This record gives sequence, structure tokens and C-alpha cells, in this order.
Amino acid sequence: MEINFKGKKALVTGAGKGIGRSVAKKLVELGADTVALSRTQSDLDSLKQEVPGITTVQCDLSDWDQTREIVGNIDNIDLLVNNAGVAALDKFLDVKKQDIDWCFDINYKAVFNVAQVVAKSMVARKSGGSIVNVSSTASLQGLEDHAVYCCTKAAVDKLTKVMALELGQYKIRVNCINPTVVMTPMGKRVWSDPARADPMIARIPFGRFVEVDEVVDSIMFLLSDKASVIHGVLLPVEGGLLTS
Repeated sequence: MEINFKGKKALVTGAGKGIGRSVAKKLVELGADTVALSRTQSDLDSLKQEVPGITTVQCDLSDWDQTREIVGNIDNIDLLVNNAGVAALDKFLDVKKQDIDWCFDINYKAVFNVAQVVAKSMVARKSGGSIVNVSSTASLQGLEDHAVYCCTKAAVDKLTKVMALELGQYKIRVNCINPTVVMTPMGKRVWSDPARADPMIARIPFGRFVEVDEVVDSIMFLLSDKASVIHGVLLPVEGGLLTS
């Protein structure tokens, strides 16, 4: 199945590291005029060295007004991947207000903010488009130490459903991808302890966590015309974890 994004312009948030970086690189490979957005300029600089044809934009997504200005100045976006995310892990009884604020600012409010700006432009241009929000299986199950993270991702899932309901009339497809633990540098760091990882892996019929390319390929499909009538879907990428 060939996917080609020639003639399309894409925006990827959280593109400096991990899944977002790989998504941005794959979009360029498939022909999209790609804008990579990240808070960390050094990550963007190294990405630009690897992929000279990519456009990089520095932005702190926790700043609502700055984000709206920066994203609003990126013209003619056809494809949006809301990937940026953070995790503050702690026992429910020990979670601090600043952890809740930080996670919701990035994991939920920034998704809402960026998508609203981009969707308004798509509507005004009558161009249609495709939006993929990156959530997690953590939205669909309870995980120890993940009280805040689980809630932010559940909010993204529900936002995806409402966006799909309201934006479908404008030919804007909105979907969500829900991977389990992905072997990004952050994933490896958080889940490197066998005491934490082994019980989770034991619940996955495939017996392993997810590789970055497996998530990227799923996102490319949802963005593409190959998924032309797939809309409002929460797509688990988890090796069967949710069957247990």
C-alpha cells in the first residue's frame, strides 16, 4: 500500500524527540512539506541537520497565546499530528498541583489549542484535512503512578470524538492513536526496570512493547487517503494488551 503526501503540508508537534521526530522524518520521506515544532531548539537544530528539507519552529506549547500566534503563522496546513506530551509520574496521594497543571497544559490544552487554530484555517480555506491526536492505552486503563497522565490522555480521546463530530461536515478527518509503551528513549528510561516492565509485558499477547516505527506507520495510514472514511476512531497500537 503506497502512501504519498506530495502537495500536502504537515505540522507535527513534539517533533524534537521520540515518536514526533520519527513522524516528521517519515512525512518528509513521503513527500509532505513538513513543519516540525518543538520547545527545544537544540533538538530542532539536530533534526534540521538530519533532514535539511524540513522546516523547524521553536514553540513552548504551555504558552497558550504564543502558541496560537506561532501556529497561526504557519499557512495552509493539510495534515496535523498532535504528538507533544509529558508525564509526571507519582502516587495518587503524592501528586502535586504543579504536576497536574503541567501535564494538562501540554497533553490536553495544547492539543486543543493547536487543533483549533489549524482546523479554523482548514474550514476557512474549505480544504478539508486530516488530524491525528496521539493518546495512549493509559487513557483506557488504570496504571499505577499514572493518575494524572491517564486523565490527560482520556481527555484527548474524548476531545477527538467531539472534534470528529463537529469537523466532519468540513471534510476534516480526526482520529486518535493509542499506543502502549513505545521504545523511545523516554519509554526505555521509564520502563527499563524489569520490576515495572515485566508485569505489563506479561499482559501483552505479543510479549513485547511497541517499536517507534509501528506507531509511525499507523499514523501515516490515518493521515492518508487510504483511511478516507476512518473518522473519530481511537486506534489501539498495543499488541493485544487491551484484550486482557
